[in-house]
Formats: sequence, C-alpha cells, structure tokens
Amino acid sequence: MLSSSDQKLEKLDPFHRPLMSRQKTSAEIISEARNALRAVRTQRPFTPREDQRKLFGPASSRTPENRPPSSFSLHASSFELADSRPISGTRLSPLEQKPRAPASPATEEDARLSFPKPPPDPAKIRRISGARARFYRAASQGTLLPDRAHAVAHSETTEESKETITAGTSTAKINGTYLTASHSTGHLESHPVQLTYGQGFRETKEQEASEEPCPLSRLQSRGDQGKRHARASSCPSSSDLSRRETKSASRTSLQEQETEIEVDEVFWKTRIEPILRKLEKEDDVEAMCAACTQLHHTLEEGRLLGKRFRGRSVLLKTLYKLVDAGSDPLSLKLAKLILALKVSRKNLLNVCKLVFKISRSEENDALMQTDNILESLLEVLRAEDLQSNPEAFLYCMGALKFISGSPGFLAEMVGKGAVEILTTLIKQTNEDMKYGACLPNWGNLLVQTTATLRNLADSPLTRSKLLSLGAFPQLCTVLEHYMDDKDVCTNIARIFSKLTSHRDCCAALAGYSRCYALFLSLLNKYQDKQDLVIRIVFILGNLTAKNNQARELFSRERGSIETLLTLFQNFYQLDRQSPGWRLSGARPPAETEDVLVKLTRVLANIAIHPRIGPVLAANPRVVGLLLTTLESKSLGDCEELVINTTAAINNLSFYQVKSSVLQHRKLYVAELLLKLLVSDNMDGILEAVRVFGNLSQDHDVCNFLMQKNVHKFLIALLEARHQDICFSACGVLLNLTVDKDKRAILKEGGGIKKLVDCLREFGPGDWQLACLVCKTLWNFSENITSASSCFGDEDTNTLLVLLSSFLDEELALAGSFDQDLKSYHRLHWETEFKPVAQQLLKRIQSHHTALEPLPIPSF
Repeated sequence: MLSSSDQKLEKLDPFHRPLMSRQKTSAEIISEARNALRAVRTQRPFTPREDQRKLFGPASSRTPENRPPSSFSLHASSFELADSRPISGTRLSPLEQKPRAPASPATEEDARLSFPKPPPDPAKIRRISGARARFYRAASQGTLLPDRAHAVAHSETTEESKETITAGTSTAKINGTYLTASHSTGHLESHPVQLTYGQGFRETKEQEASEEPCPLSRLQSRGDQGKRHARASSCPSSSDLSRRETKSASRTSLQEQETEIEVDEVFWKTRIEPILRKLEKEDDVEAMCAACTQLHHTLEEGRLLGKRFRGRSVLLKTLYKLVDAGSDPLSLKLAKLILALKVSRKNLLNVCKLVFKISRSEENDALMQTDNILESLLEVLRAEDLQSNPEAFLYCMGALKFISGSPGFLAEMVGKGAVEILTTLIKQTNEDMKYGACLPNWGNLLVQTTATLRNLADSPLTRSKLLSLGAFPQLCTVLEHYMDDKDVCTNIARIFSKLTSHRDCCAALAGYSRCYALFLSLLNKYQDKQDLVIRIVFILGNLTAKNNQARELFSRERGSIETLLTLFQNFYQLDRQSPGWRLSGARPPAETEDVLVKLTRVLANIAIHPRIGPVLAANPRVVGLLLTTLESKSLGDCEELVINTTAAINNLSFYQVKSSVLQHRKLYVAELLLKLLVSDNMDGILEAVRVFGNLSQDHDVCNFLMQKNVHKFLIALLEARHQDICFSACGVLLNLTVDKDKRAILKEGGGIKKLVDCLREFGPGDWQLACLVCKTLWNFSENITSASSCFGDEDTNTLLVLLSSFLDEELALAGSFDQDLKSYHRLHWETEFKPVAQQLLKRIQSHHTALEPLPIPSF
C-alpha cells in the first residue's frame, strides 16, 4: 500500500519542457541557457600578409597621387648643411644708417632671410601679437632664435596685445625692452661658422645657437599660415595652451643648458678627429660601420650626443656625405647617430625617410634589432613636436609599423613604451580635432599609427595596457572623426577584432555605449567594402556573445536589425551571383561566405535576449533568410555557415510564442534538419538534435520523428560518450516519452541501459544531464508495477545505488574543490537534480525488494 505522499507522487505529470507562460526564476534561466540558447563562436577574419612593405597597402582607398610615396631617392645632397650650422646668438649693435640689401644671397641660408626694412611708417603703425612680442624679446636678450622661415613672417593686428612700436625712430619698445631697427623687423645678419677638425672647439660662445625651432604655438602668428601648416583653431582651450607651453618651456630650458656644452680640445683632437678622418678616407663598408659605432660610443662617453656642442656641424656634414655609400648596415648606423645628434626640420625628415627605406626590406629586421634603432624611433615620437614636422612623424611611424609586424620586435616594442606613446599620439589627435586644429595630412599618420597598434595588439601585455590607458573610447573617437577614411576605419576594426576575442577587452568595449551606433554607421556607409564589413560584424558577434546588455544596446539602435538583414541579403545574392557554380561543383567565394557566417552568428547571439528573441522569431524575413540558407547550403561545402544557421534556428525555436514563424513551419524545419542527422559531421548532428529538442514539444513533430525512426538514431547517440550529444539526445527522448504510446521506444536498442550508463558516467560532473535522465526514466515508469519488470534487475539495482549515492550531498559534491565550481554544482544539484532524483528513488524503492545488500559505488 502506497503512502499518501507516494500517491501524490504517482499523480505528477510526465516531465517535459515547460512553455514560456510564466516568469522564470534565475535558476531556470541559468539552466535553460545551456538547454536551448547558446552563443555562437567563429574564427577571426583572416588578414593576408602583404607581399611588399608600403606606407599604404594594395587595399588602401587612397589613390597614388593622394598619398606620400613609399619609394624615393635619398642622397647626401638631400640634407641641409645650413640646418646643422649654428645660428649666431650675438646681440647686434644698432645700425648707423639704413641698411641696404645685398645684390644676391651668397648661400641658401641667406636666400631665405628677408631683407632689412626701415623703421615702420607712422601711418602704418599696428599692434603685434603676444607671441611675436615674446619672439622679439627672446632675440633681444640673446635667446636662441627660431627657424629662419619664422623670422620673416609679419604679425597681424590683435586686440589683446599690449606691446607697441615707436613711430619714426630706429628703436622699438616691447614690454620695456628697447630693440634696434634690425630686431624690430625680424632681420638677423648671417654669421657663417668656419670650422676645421683642429679648431672646432675654439668657437666663441656667442656664435653658438640652436637649430631647434621654438614651438609653433608660441612663435607662429596667424599671418604665418600661408607659409606653414598651422592650427585651424584660433581659440584653443586653456588646457591645450598650457600643455603645449609647458612642453615648449621644458624644451627651451634644455636648449639653454645644452648651449653651455664645450668640447675639450684634447678630447676632440685625440678621440673624435681621428674617427672623422677615417670615415672620410675609408672605402670598406664594414670598417665604416665599425667607425660609426666607435664614434657613437665616443660621443656618448664625452656627453656630446645632443643638439649643441662646438664641432657638431662638422660631424653632421661628414655623416651626411656617407649616405651616398648606399649600404643598409652603414645607413642604419648613420641614422642612429644623426638622430642621437637631435637634428630637426628637413634633416629630421630625411633621416626618418632613411630608416623607413631600410625597414621596407624584411631582411633588415634582424639588422635593425641588433643596432637597436627602435629606441631612437620611439624617442622621435616622444620628444619631437608633431605639428612642426608631421611628415617626419609619418615616415618614422611607417618604419615602426613595418618592424612591429616582426615577431622579434613585439615584446621589445611593448616593453619600451610603444603602446603608451601611440595612445598618447591618438589622444593628441582627438584633442586637436576637437578644437579644429588637425593638419590635413594627419589621416596619413593615423593610418600608420593604427596599423602599428594593430600589430602590437597580439601581445597580452598590450591588451592590459590599452585597458589601463582607456584607449577604447579614444579609438572610437577616431572612428567618429575619420568616418570617411576607410583605411583608418579598417585598421581600428582590425584592432577591435583582435582585442574583443578576449573577455576583458570585450567587456570594456561593450560598456562603451556609443560604439554600437558607430559600428552601424560604418556598416551602412561601407556596405560594399567586404574587408571592413566582415570585421565590424565579427566585433558585434564578440560583443553579443556573452553580454546580455550588449545584445540589448545594439538592438535598441535604430535600424540595427534591418542593417543586418540588408547585409545578409546583399551578400547572399553576391554569393549566388554565379548561376552555374552549383552545377559546375565550384565553391563560391570564401570571403563572401565568411561574411554570411559572421552575420548569422550575430543574429543567433542577439536572439538569446528574452525580449529580442521572440521579435526575431516572429520576423518572416529573419526566418526566411535562415531557412533559405539551410536549403541551399550543405555541410560538405559550407560547414561553418550551416552550423551557425542551425544554431540561430535553435535559439529562435526556443521561444514558443504564437507569432513565431518557426512554429508555423515546424514540420518543414524538421524535414530540413534530417539531412544533418545523416551526415558524418558530429557538430552538425549536435546542432540538429538541439533544434529537435525544442520542436519535439509539439505533438506533430514527435509523430514525424517516430515515422522517420529518428528515435532509434537518438538512442544510438547515447553511446557517443559525448556529454553535449547525450544531453541533447536525452532531451528529445524526454519529450517523446511524454506520450504514453511512445514510451516503449526506450526498450528498443537497449535504451534503458544506455540512459543508466549516461547517469553513471556523466552524473557527478553534470547534474543537468543527470536530471534529464531521471526525468526520462520517470516518464517511462509512470505505470510501474514492478521495478524489475520495468527496468530489469541489473539496471534497477544500479539505479538504486547511483541515486542513493548522488543524493548524499557530501558524497555528490566531494569532487568540487574550487569554490566557484562547487557553488555552481551545488546550485544545479539542489534546484534540478535533487527533487527529481528523490521522487524517482522513492518510486523504485516502493516497487522493489532488495534480495541482497547493494554495493557502494566508487567515483
């Protein structure tokens, strides 16, 4: 006689998947996330390696006439000797009479200087800008002068300036300082420096001056904009001015310190002069390389590496001549030495071009690593002023881009602060763009910068640094500003496609809500640019794979789903544009198919969201595209696309709503899935069985499966020893056994024994699977009269032992040593397995009499 509790137990309905008719608990949501809804994975898009190293690869959107050249000739004559010659810092005496212009300039330097002008006419008196006043004041006090190109410019009238020029006199008063007429007009008389090896250290102190120009933000007036690149904004922020003036002040202070450096006569004659003579007379390249290395060490020993010391012009002149030797090893040593001497302007540009030319050959990577040119290049980016010489930055960054693609440089570049330097450069670009101060060619520089950062993104240390530096919003801001520059957008997309493959980076980008609108804008703007589309879609797939908030934020963006469907339709038509490809047996373009794979993945991932999933399931266009893909593609030809499409259908079929298009076409879907079951692809079989797990809640689908003998195949799958396959197959069998007339199928092919074997093998590590087995056996034994006749003696005894052991909490959870894992196991053990196992155990015990003690199993 059964107890009252057992009688109530006997009246329980068969176990099956409940309909979505009530609000689910958190435990149910966690459980069903594994049962039915799954995020889909895919491989990162493949980027072919470029055959040749160029500033802009063959896929660049820039035309040859609109981009700087990657190939050019460079000779000793390309360098400016006047640039390396010190400018006199001597304060000039007042002129006794009006100076007369010389007939013709004697040197290239003289040609650049403006002719002396008479004192300003009283009728044309005007006020000058504060920046120009500081320039005059610096000149009057013997401070180092700026570039000659700056000295000839005329300042415009400004309301804020307090400086005045006295009319009709030969002097000008600026903040209380009197200048001669020559100073007030910005003219400086040339004083050529004559040096020999033996007398290079005997120059007077007054003849020494800087070749480094003062920062653009302090020297350049708006009247200079016709001759030089200048900031477009006339009203930068106070923080922008403070930052630039602080940098300028520190550089000026360093210049003043360096002007005091004097070369010891003995050191010059005994240590430096012999090396210079050797370099001029030597013909052997290896000997010259050795001499350059020796010269570098000697200058470093004498603390002469830098901008100012007497004899520097002689050194540079000798080094420039050696460029014509045309040897990459020698040129690399020359470049490193010239950069250490802190050249500027055109010479800095030329030496950066020289390194760029060397780096274009992959064979020189080892040579560049041996000579440690990396530190010199990073120092250029770290110390030089971007706006004063952007082209030098361009070629310097181009060289860094090439060597960053070499595995041997990756760790070294990251360790020497390349990530921080690149991030700072990107931030500076965003700040200048905010105030309208970006130069026209900064897009070219950003292409090189983002390409370098893309190469560095392969390092785990780079990822952690980018997170700590807050680089993700900065990169998104660049996307926003340079939306029309496909090259910049593609590089940043490649950076994000690498970074979002990792959970921490993916979470950081997913939390930046503006990124979704940016990505959608890019997809709409570049629908026909396959290389960019595939990476943006891949990033969206990563963001929506494990982040429910990302699914919601993306779906909230206006036109998000429509954009995905339009892209799917376009690329599907492109994939099918050749009508004879199926008849000829030729494969469609792999790249087009890969876009469809990534798009399907995004649809599958966003369908996990409980609000978005039902909407997608009710969208005829969404379901139609997925079913059309499943109709036209086969596992043999398009394995990943078919599997991802089936996974998307599985996620949509989870929602049992009346408006679901899949529910109305469930038998047709079941027919399509049969071809996956008969394949030899286990991934395809698993996805098909998962869909059957949702569809088999319908009575008509169950009858269809019985007619096609699918149940026999499912029982056979229980022997696959594959945990997920056993889980999915058991789920379908559970739904089949809801009908009383179908329960006998478990006796076919040894179904009961295989279920018990699954419980023994996978139960202690997977309480969800153990719960499904117990539910299936509960349905099967609803009208039990004898446990032995229902399950068989052997399986009955095994079930009694297993269930008793699994219900012992200490024994069942003994293998979970990790605290988080133990909590996870406990949750599923308590909420899912324990209630069902207790009921099943009571049922078997009430209909079974043990003839002998049962053994205690070991796990």
